[in-house]
Amino acid sequence: MRIGIIFGGQSREREISFAGGRTVYDNLNKTLFTPVPIFIDSLGNFILLDWQYLYKGTIRDFYPSAEHLPPSPHFFQVYAESLLEEPDRLEKSMAAVGQKITPDELSRHIDFAFLALHGPYGEDGNIQGILEWYGIPYSGAGILPSSIGIDKEVQKRVLKTAGFETPKSTTIERSLWLTSKNTVIQNLEQDFTYPMVIKAPHQGSSIGVSIAEDRVTLQAGLNRSFFIETIEIASWKAKSDEQKRNFLITFTDIREGLGFPVLAAGQMVYHPEKLWQLLDQSEEANLELESPNGEALVLVESFIEGREFSCIVIENEAGAPMALPPTEIKKRTDLFDYRSKYLPGISRKITPIDLPEQDIMRIMRKSEALFTALHSQVYARIDGFFTAEGAIFLNDPNTTSGMLPSSFFFHQAAEIGFNPSQFLTYIISRSISARLNAGKKIYHLLKLEQTLQANLQQAAAHQGEKIKVAVIMGGFSSERHISVESGRNIYEKLASSGKYLPIPVFLTGDESQHLLYQLPINIMLKDNADDIREKITQHTEVTHPVIAGIRKKAHHLMAQFAYEEALQLESLTYDQLATRVDFAFIALHGRPGEDGAVQEQLELRNVPYNGSGVDSSRISINKYDTNELLRANGILVADHMLVYQEDYQQNPEKTIESITSRFSLPLIAKPADDGCSSAVKKIKTRAELEAFAEMMFRSEEAFLPQPMKTLNLKANEEFPQKNFFLVESLISAEGADKFLEITGGMLTRLQPDGSLHYEVFEPSEALASGEVLSLEEKFLAGEGQNITPARFADTPEGYATIARSVKETLEKTARTIQVEGYCRIDAFVRITGQKVDTIIIEINSLPGMTPATAIFHQAALNNMKPYEFIDQIIQYGFARHQVEK
Repeated sequence: MRIGIIFGGQSREREISFAGGRTVYDNLNKTLFTPVPIFIDSLGNFILLDWQYLYKGTIRDFYPSAEHLPPSPHFFQVYAESLLEEPDRLEKSMAAVGQKITPDELSRHIDFAFLALHGPYGEDGNIQGILEWYGIPYSGAGILPSSIGIDKEVQKRVLKTAGFETPKSTTIERSLWLTSKNTVIQNLEQDFTYPMVIKAPHQGSSIGVSIAEDRVTLQAGLNRSFFIETIEIASWKAKSDEQKRNFLITFTDIREGLGFPVLAAGQMVYHPEKLWQLLDQSEEANLELESPNGEALVLVESFIEGREFSCIVIENEAGAPMALPPTEIKKRTDLFDYRSKYLPGISRKITPIDLPEQDIMRIMRKSEALFTALHSQVYARIDGFFTAEGAIFLNDPNTTSGMLPSSFFFHQAAEIGFNPSQFLTYIISRSISARLNAGKKIYHLLKLEQTLQANLQQAAAHQGEKIKVAVIMGGFSSERHISVESGRNIYEKLASSGKYLPIPVFLTGDESQHLLYQLPINIMLKDNADDIREKITQHTEVTHPVIAGIRKKAHHLMAQFAYEEALQLESLTYDQLATRVDFAFIALHGRPGEDGAVQEQLELRNVPYNGSGVDSSRISINKYDTNELLRANGILVADHMLVYQEDYQQNPEKTIESITSRFSLPLIAKPADDGCSSAVKKIKTRAELEAFAEMMFRSEEAFLPQPMKTLNLKANEEFPQKNFFLVESLISAEGADKFLEITGGMLTRLQPDGSLHYEVFEPSEALASGEVLSLEEKFLAGEGQNITPARFADTPEGYATIARSVKETLEKTARTIQVEGYCRIDAFVRITGQKVDTIIIEINSLPGMTPATAIFHQAALNNMKPYEFIDQIIQYGFARHQVEK
């Protein structure tokens, strides 16, 4: 069955839709379905997208295509709206990334539409109506519940009519706000007490929402929800060019800023370069900017003091609503906004909500009742609050849920035993049934349903033939959370294949003792490594009665769709692991994993694994030893030295002096024997150098207040404790024509004569928003800016010459360290005339494998989908094992 994944769209939540569409594409069971990516751009054009672009970090990384963007001296990435005045560029951009199609052509390409759209035009009945008109069955709710679900003001009326408790609310019209701000604020202060909640009523659940604590934040919140922003011209002109550029980067990001086009001084501005000029030239005290796609009215509600939860409701096989265990959201701020909802670690999810069983059941029954009252179909996400008095407020029903791997959608389904691939199969099956109930194209839909059921039975019969792969994730390094993201991604790619049966294994403990646990799917999908470890340590053999009850109710669904999942946590030894699996995929980062320790244990038990061997891993984990070896082999690296705790504590002044006498400031300080991004700092002052040493050599895990302040560390930032660290000279342009930070991946293959062939990918250019690339920018979807291939030159010929030189250095580096399987090498490139210098930063023998990491972009250019890339890595591990035997 051809499944059209419809994603992107015109709303401000298009980036999360893009990431969700990729998740659906990756997780669809490839033995049952053929995924077809259909990207809708921000102007409503339908594009049959070339699959390679799915693995870009953000929409703007590939569309509009770089070669068809208008000139931008400050290199702004823009959305399609910025090309409205140049339609020819837009048409060429569409042709560059795929094939433009019209809705009436959809049936030639797909049999079913899986909707991963969010907000207006996706959750409001528009796309559902188009698909109904052209006779294409689709996932989720129909037109009526979608049109109710998108409109928060209409929702309020439906909720009240149906007898649900709702907070006090009112609406503010845009025209009244623009002409009578003081009156509006005075009226609100008479009718409400602070804090108040302000919502843009048609923007999905995460955009244009704020909490007002006082008059200042109330005005700011109303402007935010109307998508109005006032720029103080004197403040703008006082900014440096870098500050101006960073401001406009945020402004262009429709998740946080107004975006483009924007109304300014009576004219429509389409591009950040034009707005920059307008602000520079303005003689006014202030310039008010308005989005032409803002809200006509804004919803204001009284603040509910309570515990926030979210509950997914699905239909059972009979079409009756069945609530999954509700999740409590513990936030670092009062507002569960876009970043809190979609970035790991910003908030925590506790399932089920920590309440007495009868209260959890009340939440579930109310959620089911609202599902029915809204005429919802297939699934919905119901958000709400549970107050100290026991009242339940359901305030934000959503007919589409986020589709990221750790979203509520998959998180709660995992509690009853569905892995993401299986849950998507169930949603498709149930959606076909929902469309059947509409009485349209019955014969066609019955045929689809029968074909799917037959294919499911056939797939179940072949489960025992799959290759069992332990996916080892977690660890105890500062990059353990990224390891979990990588491990989950590997698991999901393998689970949706017909070849592999992945088994999630979590590693914790310490260097003296590795503790291994086979994870049930519900624990694997917890937010991060610390949540998984906590769940393991608190685990009891008794299943929560609410979850046990839902599993019992869902028994028939699980028997049909989730036949291979284990639901029990189990402690393992390496010996036990060796008897259960055919292969181990190490998805760890830093220590252990990249240091050879896990590899050594697997080799002792004759278990084949991915990546480099023990000896190579022991070298590459140590950045000092790596630098020394590379320099001895004629490869450029930064000047470097180790700083030891013993020396520093005996004489801090002398140690600092020894560093500053050898290295000029600024310099780079980082852990010498851990992952690639945690605690990597650009040190600009002596005080920062002292603070870095104090933090690295601290005796307790807790951060030291003064060094934390000096280094501007965040409370949740990872900063390991070590007894030595590495100092390096700052690599800079030194007058070069071009100076880029790049990252290059590669694969190795065994040749018939036993030698290694290195397939070096086209390197990506990595752009940091701060002084160094952060973990989030390297690995999390939507957080980093990677340009693949890197912008080495302005002509294809010039690019080929420079890229060949860079790739030769990367291959020489990998051969020097004796890397095997695959790796990622980070470097700086200086280009001066015909001279190309590639300066190696570090080698990652087990690079991050999160969904949006650059190595997948690079593999795509070599025509490898992520699963195919992973399959090649596993095949090399098997081949090496056979040779060694």
